[in-house]
Amino acid sequence: MSADTGLIDWIAEATEPLGTLTKRAMMGGMTLYLDGAVFAMVDEDVVWFKSDGESDALWDGEGCVRFTYVMNGKAGSMNYRRAPDDVYDDAEAMLRWARLAQEAGIRGAAKKKPRKPIA
Repeated sequence: MSADTGLIDWIAEATEPLGTLTKRAMMGGMTLYLDGAVFAMVDEDVVWFKSDGESDALWDGEGCVRFTYVMNGKAGSMNYRRAPDDVYDDAEAMLRWARLAQEAGIRGAAKKKPRKPIA
């Protein structure tokens, strides 16, 4: 896994109305955040948007497959969906799908239990 830095720059530019983009390296790719909420990851030249039960029907309707992986011989999946093709050259499409993913990221963060302070 590696991340296309030109693609990340494009995402930052297109999603600027949604907030400040930050990133963190993850297994050779990048996890992307908008104003602190995870919303996407980039693996090579592919964008994977955050999804959840509330948004899955929209992703399914667009034919966006779920992110899958194999680790230690076991297959798994994560709540990320492959971006529709139009996000790579249409800023409005990028903004629309990124907003949906950002909302899923915010909902996911709200569901997490707060970490216990270290004693």
